[in-house]
Amino acid sequence: MTPAEMEPRIVRYGDLRPCKTAFIDAHTPGSDQKENFTIIGGGVSESPDQHVHIGIPHGFNIGAAGQPPKCRNSLHSHRTAEVFFVLSGRWRFFWGRWGDAGEVVLEEGDIINIPTGIFRGFENIGTDYGMIMAILGGDDAGGGVIWAPQVIEDASDHGLVLGDNGSLYDRKKGQGLPDGVTPMPVLSEEELKTYPEMSPMQVVGMGVRRYWDMVCLAKDAPCKVIGEHGIIRDKPGFEVDLITRTSASEEMHSHERPSVLMPMRGHWRVTWQGGSTTLAPGDTMSVPENLAHSVVPSMTGEASLYNIVGTDDPAGPTWTG
Repeated sequence: MTPAEMEPRIVRYGDLRPCKTAFIDAHTPGSDQKENFTIIGGGVSESPDQHVHIGIPHGFNIGAAGQPPKCRNSLHSHRTAEVFFVLSGRWRFFWGRWGDAGEVVLEEGDIINIPTGIFRGFENIGTDYGMIMAILGGDDAGGGVIWAPQVIEDASDHGLVLGDNGSLYDRKKGQGLPDGVTPMPVLSEEELKTYPEMSPMQVVGMGVRRYWDMVCLAKDAPCKVIGEHGIIRDKPGFEVDLITRTSASEEMHSHERPSVLMPMRGHWRVTWQGGSTTLAPGDTMSVPENLAHSVVPSMTGEASLYNIVGTDDPAGPTWTG
């Protein structure tokens, strides 16, 4: 595979194309400055303006959210895994019907696997623009976002209506619901009872791992962060490893499914038969299935990289086995 053939499978951080109208809260004060990025797969954007960088099915989606300080993503839920790691900034993740069941602050490199079936949101509480990278389970990312009722109601007050076809319509632009499309119904009180109010012990204990702890665990071999035998025990249809300088290997290897490389710190040299490239923090590279390759730091200093590989496990609710 030549470098020219590989290039469409590499998305550089500086080439990411944001969408500022991706979700129903795009006009709601406090959420109206966020940017959504869809890197691999269609993601869960509700806007036709969303650019998809790589459309090749992987069994999971890769995306990102960029937000200035004090900007938040409104309460929503997913049917499949939603995993974030903090690329830059300081972020508060909160959850529950009203967002007050618990919260946790994550720093750069930290990772969170948010349980399915609970309402969650996040906010940049740092002092500068921040970026969190996301992994969503399933090629269809669970079929879209389920919003807390108050989010849909607030959005309507600011001109945005979500149709039952999953698409957004902006009354400020003169858009109305097409024939045959009705507003997305809000969840009933009976339906809301099925969304648990999980405790901080449940969410943090199950799904949060700190960067420097993972670096410690990756001293001699990659740290299995998410997987049946990972430090986060889940089977979301993919596994996540953290690789560091001391656990990286020049040995060529391959996977039966496409894999994704996402540097966290340092620059990484990816070599395959036919070419090589260098990745920097924020870059995303999709390595084709069965392509032998090696991944090692290309210069001195701190170096870490998240590696995501699909599995045979179906995307669905958080595994509790």
